[in-house]
Amino acid sequence: MKKIVVFSLVVLFLSCANSETKISGPSATAQIVIESFYEKDEEALKANSTPQAYSNYMNTINMFNATVKDDSNFTVLQDTIMGNVAWVKYTTAYDKTPGLFKLVKQNGKWLADARGSKDKSPF
Repeated sequence: MKKIVVFSLVVLFLSCANSETKISGPSATAQIVIESFYEKDEEALKANSTPQAYSNYMNTINMFNATVKDDSNFTVLQDTIMGNVAWVKYTTAYDKTPGLFKLVKQNGKWLADARGSKDKSPF
């Protein structure tokens, strides 16, 4: 019985430690999109973007060389969710200038969306 309790506590500790460092929600989608953009993974871009955003990415993707990094060093600086719209401000190893994603929730999934000229970032 003692072994089961100890094992359960170890598993609980490890699962809690892992969940604190894992990026989730709209921030996870932003990370997938930025990494797939620079790595030219068009399938992942399409799966995690709205049609308008995907079209925009495809128009600019060939201006960059594919850059595969072992660690993109994706770091969320700020994020906020307002209903079905989220904003994620981030930095990566790909670019030293902070970036900003607008994401929308469609059918329960966060997708990167194109920012319009009237969209105002909350940051």
